[in-house]
Amino acid sequence: MELSSIRGLGDARLASLRAVGITSLRDLLMYLPVTYEDRSKLTDIRDVCVGTFAVHGKIADTPGFGAYQGLVRVTARLVDGDSRLSVIWYNQPYMLKQMTAGREVTLYGHVVEKQGRLVLQNPQVLTELSIHSVYREIKGIPGKTLHKIIESCFPCLPEVCPETLPARILREHDLMGLCEAIRQSHQPADMETLARARRRMAFEKMLMYQAAIGLMKDRRTAGPVINVAPESPHAFWDRMSFPPTGAQRRVLTEIAEDLKGPYAMSRLVQGDVGCGKTAIAFGAMTLCLEAGFQTALMAPTEILARQHYQAAQSILGPKYNVGLLVGSLKASEKKKAHQALEDGSWDVVIGTHALISENVSYRNLGLVITDEQHRFGVSQRTSLQNKGDTGRLSPHVLVMSATPIPRSLALILYGDLDVSIVDELPPGRLPVQTRIVPEGKRHDMYDYLRREIACGRQAYIVCPLVEDSEVMEDVRSAQATYEELKKNDLKDLRLGLTYGEQKADEKQAVLDGFAAGDIDVLVSTTVIEVGVNVPNATIMIIENAERFGLSQLHQLRGRVGRGSQASWCFLLAKESAKLRILTQTNDGFLVAQKDLELRGPGDLMGTRQSGHEIAGILMDGDIRLLDEAVQTMKIIRSDPDYAEEKKQIEEIAQRQYAEKVQHAAIN
Repeated sequence: MELSSIRGLGDARLASLRAVGITSLRDLLMYLPVTYEDRSKLTDIRDVCVGTFAVHGKIADTPGFGAYQGLVRVTARLVDGDSRLSVIWYNQPYMLKQMTAGREVTLYGHVVEKQGRLVLQNPQVLTELSIHSVYREIKGIPGKTLHKIIESCFPCLPEVCPETLPARILREHDLMGLCEAIRQSHQPADMETLARARRRMAFEKMLMYQAAIGLMKDRRTAGPVINVAPESPHAFWDRMSFPPTGAQRRVLTEIAEDLKGPYAMSRLVQGDVGCGKTAIAFGAMTLCLEAGFQTALMAPTEILARQHYQAAQSILGPKYNVGLLVGSLKASEKKKAHQALEDGSWDVVIGTHALISENVSYRNLGLVITDEQHRFGVSQRTSLQNKGDTGRLSPHVLVMSATPIPRSLALILYGDLDVSIVDELPPGRLPVQTRIVPEGKRHDMYDYLRREIACGRQAYIVCPLVEDSEVMEDVRSAQATYEELKKNDLKDLRLGLTYGEQKADEKQAVLDGFAAGDIDVLVSTTVIEVGVNVPNATIMIIENAERFGLSQLHQLRGRVGRGSQASWCFLLAKESAKLRILTQTNDGFLVAQKDLELRGPGDLMGTRQSGHEIAGILMDGDIRLLDEAVQTMKIIRSDPDYAEEKKQIEEIAQRQYAEKVQHAAIN
């Protein structure tokens, strides 16, 4: 059966499906919802709080109509006995006629708090209570229409989507059959059955992903054999101005062993903010440089690249020539950089994506390092690795990530890599004190900030938005916060403003001014999450902290506490179980574990490149399901008794997942 023969799919809609990669009936049936709205249960109006609810009641009186900041606004009151709830619709003027006084109606939407009262914002009118499937948007095909089209294809499921997992695996892990899992994923009978269906789909995807990266690992390429003397790693640490931690010594020794092997190294160094990963990277560089090979380090932002460049000049120069290659360089500077890499006059290059441009070539690249690995896909680091491939030998690859991930999740995400965990912080670092600050204590917090600035310290204020949003009225923006503080609470201090869309030279000037101590308080978005290292900064204030994930809050918190002074992180938000975790621990791995439990692994996946494909691989299940899939694949690959199952799974993995693995990236 062809897609074109399905009722409701004309040429325009077929083109829209092709645009998102749906070219067959199987693709359509496997286009699963990204989330679900449980509209099957009503909540009494008196029991609602901030969150998402389905409520039933009567429209109390004639709705109001007006404009607010350029938006048309319809307002009404929903009543149930003595309970009342304000309702607002933005840019939906037709609701004025639909919501007539006295009408009984069931509404579903998000409740927010505005000026001390609860408001149901932009709710939908329900005609039945059910579990609503939400699909990723496809241009020209409304979600409701897409659901009906997919539902009409259910009779074809056994033919189009035959079982992919061996019967033995289904039995041993108590998994639902594929056809029923697909049907329930689109049209769940109840939340319990949906959980079983999603578990089946998630387990298969994780298992196949493990099989695909296992096949990649089987195809390891030969690398340059670097005869590292046993004393070389120790000699590197002896030259440093600080004593290394035991974890740093251990990881550099692991890298040295990889460099001596016949295959190109593929290793992930994962550690918390401030654990000393960069020093390990420079140690690995030194081992390769001493053997006569070039090394390259790629960072996701120019800010971070320039920081590494300055560190490399200090640690590796003047013995080795260190160069910088970033997008903002002038054409003449880029030309000189390309020549220096090609003729070998640069021993080390630090840069951004400019390092993998088509017109960049290297004389004898022996080691490539990617920092903040969670922002790159496998294909990007492979592109850099291929720059040194002579057709015989591939350079060694070291990737670093400051996003602490539970080890079992790291095995899923980075299964093509060996994993080293830097689980120790340098001695003497004071833990950052973290507090949740309610709105009523804002001015007290500013008083403390001013006292710290008077003592010569500096501070960050991070906002979730660049500029004010008409829809998200309760979310503070960097620009508005900057202007407000300049006029009021912090008018006597030197303030700076930076954000991602700012011109590169302006952004660099602000960051340089903050680093030099010419700016007391830096107001920004999350652009300062990585690559900003100002030991004199002792205060981090995060506006609307509830809008960030735990791991990102921990990363932002890591911008302070880099000196010898006590540091504070203030979370401006209402008290919550999620935010309390940050007040109880500075252990990034524990924070990441809690984040995983709260959000689920699917939310950790990025959408850059083909990241949305991989998001489905971890769409459901807790850490136990991840472990279950990893351990199952280990057994299948090692136990001869599973030879048939191994063959079946690897054939499917090769066909369906091998290419997608190349683009995996996480938030």
